[in-house]
Formats: sequence, structure tokens, C-alpha cells
Amino acid sequence: MDEQICFCFGYRVSDIKNDVLTNGRSTILERIAGEKRDGRCRCAEKNPKGR
Repeated sequence: MDEQICFCFGYRVSDIKNDVLTNGRSTILERIAGEKRDGRCRCAEKNPKGR
């Protein structure tokens, strides 16, 4: 099952797995943190759970 992890930026479980295989670690969290810092996170609106 390829569950969606991040509704703001569309990341799925497979994206994190591929990121780890490519980079030896996941850089997705760093990207998400940067986007949040820049005010581009809309989790409250896009996530069906409101977070």
C-alpha cells in the first residue's frame, strides 16, 4: 500500500523509500521543514485529518 504521507506536497511512502535508497537517508523531512518555514504548508486545509 502506497499511503500518502504528506498532503501538502504529495509525498507517499514510496517517495520516502526511494529517497533513502538514493540518498542513504530521507531528505524529504528537510524539504518539508523548509517549505513550512517559508509558509507554504497547508496541512490544516489539505489533510483530511486536519493536521
